[in-house]
Order: sequence, then structure tokens, then C-alpha cells
Amino acid sequence: MKRIIIHVLYFVFTYCCFSNTVSAAENETISFPSIDGLQITADTYIEHADKKAPFIVLFHQAHWSRGEYLEIAPKLNQLGFNCMAVDLRSGKEINGVSNETMLRAKAIGKGTTYVDALPDLEAALKHARNHYAQGKVIAWGSSYSAALVIKIAGDRPNLVDGALAFAPGEYFKRFGKLGTWVQDSAKKIKIPSFITSARNEKNAWSDIFDAIPSKSKASYLPDTKGNHGSRALWNRFEDSDGYWKAVTGFLEKNFKN
Repeated sequence: MKRIIIHVLYFVFTYCCFSNTVSAAENETISFPSIDGLQITADTYIEHADKKAPFIVLFHQAHWSRGEYLEIAPKLNQLGFNCMAVDLRSGKEINGVSNETMLRAKAIGKGTTYVDALPDLEAALKHARNHYAQGKVIAWGSSYSAALVIKIAGDRPNLVDGALAFAPGEYFKRFGKLGTWVQDSAKKIKIPSFITSARNEKNAWSDIFDAIPSKSKASYLPDTKGNHGSRALWNRFEDSDGYWKAVTGFLEKNFKN
């Protein structure tokens, strides 16, 4: 009888201690609906069992897919972050990974422009918060999705606690948006924000960065040529260490307990 009581007490203790956790190494390909019902594909990189661990939602650049983060996400895990890399409907393929969300959108006649992808970012951030994260949720974008991350950070502050934008810009005039569409949203950002790019791309985002009123904003520009988008962090590029140092410093300052 005493042994049974001990086992019961141990079960209760274990449940109470770990009810706010998820299984570590929960790395899998998932799908969930966008705002308009289109199924979105994403890869989860969950290495930290505590749901209160900060969570980064990763978005790719034009013509690419969630494969942009095959190398990056595991390194973010090592820094203490859980992640989810998302296929947006505007994209194609990179690193041998096809954009499944785009393929579905085309198959049913939905638009696949940069602007059409905005609901996918919103849906992914909501999905992360509802299913994986009880702590801070951070949006991370590359090229056109970097600009959309800034839009969301300014317009939908309830969705994100931080933003990282790799080579954002006013990419949307050809889709009928104002030339200050992103900058106008940046003026409302109050959360920690980080912007970087290749060296010759600063003019594309300097006005956006200057418009951000947050006191917790930071930027990085390499002394070298650098690279466009999140691929600046890939090991194949000799100057990736500089980007990683800047990113790590920003993340540790604002999102690590």
C-alpha cells in the first residue's frame, strides 16, 4: 500500500512540475489553416521542453521555402529558442525543400504575391502562440517577409513580442501599396526590433528603421559585402559570424531570462 501511495505522489509531483512543457526534440512537419483556410506547411524545431522558452517563427524570402532555415533553426535551438519555419504562399524552393503552401495555393487558384502572404504570417504566429509557446513569440522575416514582419509588429502588436528583419524594404508598390506602407507601420512598433542586410541595401530600410520608436531597436551592417536575407547566416559565407554575433547579442539582451 505504501508503495502505491509513493507512486501516486510521484505522478502528481511530475504532472505539476511538467504540465507546462512539451516533449523535447519535437521536430516535425506540420500543417494548419491560414486566415482564409489555405493549409500552411511548417517545420517545428522544438528542443526545449518548457513552453515558456522563447519561440521564433521563421519566414522565408521570395521564391524560397521553409528550407531557408534548415541550418539556422538548429543554431537558434542551441541559443535557447524553440522555432517554427513556415512555407508562405509566395515562394518556391530552396535547399531541396519545396514550398508546399505555394503549391496548394496555385492548385486552387489563390493569389501568391507578397501581399497575399500576409495572412499566412498572422496565422503562423497565432498557431505558435496557441499550440507551442507560453512565453515570448518572436517574428523573423527574410526580404519581403522581413517587411511583412515589420507590418505585423506595428499593426498587430498582440501577435508578437519581438521582430527580426533581414533585408526589409518597401517591396509592395507594384501591388498597389504606398511607397511608405512598411514605414507607416514601423512608426507604431514598441517591441524589441532588429534589422540587418547586405551592406549595399541599407538605403532600402534606413527610413523604416529610423521610424521605429522602440528604445529596444538595433541594426547591423557588415564591413564586408554581406548577403541578402537570412541566408547571411549560412556557414558557407565567410562573414556569417558577424551576423550571428549581432543576432545573438540582440536575442540574449531582449529575450533570455
